[in-house]
Amino acid sequence: MARYDNILEVEPDLDGAELRIGIVMSRFNANVSEGLLGACTAELVKRGVQESGMLLVTVPGALEIPLALQRMALTDQFDALVALGAVIRGDTYHFEVVANQSASGVAAVQLDTGIPVANGILTADTDDQALARMSQKGVEVAQVALEMANLLRELDEVTQ
Repeated sequence: MARYDNILEVEPDLDGAELRIGIVMSRFNANVSEGLLGACTAELVKRGVQESGMLLVTVPGALEIPLALQRMALTDQFDALVALGAVIRGDTYHFEVVANQSASGVAAVQLDTGIPVANGILTADTDDQALARMSQKGVEVAQVALEMANLLRELDEVTQ
């Protein structure tokens, strides 16, 4: 819904038809990652993304996600990428290192390559918290990937 009559506005668009989505999933905390993946891919299909338009790559943990995303982004084969994983607090400082560095890496990939990356790496204090959030987060990152892919396409059209 446009806010002004005289200003061109790009509206949110969650249509996945014709979009190619790359997904990088951590195998660490596999039960949560698999839950994120199931919810994400179900939402992508619901929004029109063909299963043949998706590529899933798995990596050992959250710290490896940015490198796989970067390699995928540099192929120019994807309209958007999705990062999926879970970092669950333990008794050491390692949680903060992994959570912060993986988030920084994911953000750097999209800024460096211009390919949108939806960050679905959950950070939680407990397994139960992560399990409770995984389905909703999976849906949300799918929607973010679609909206940002469509937004960039629209921006390319209106700015040329």
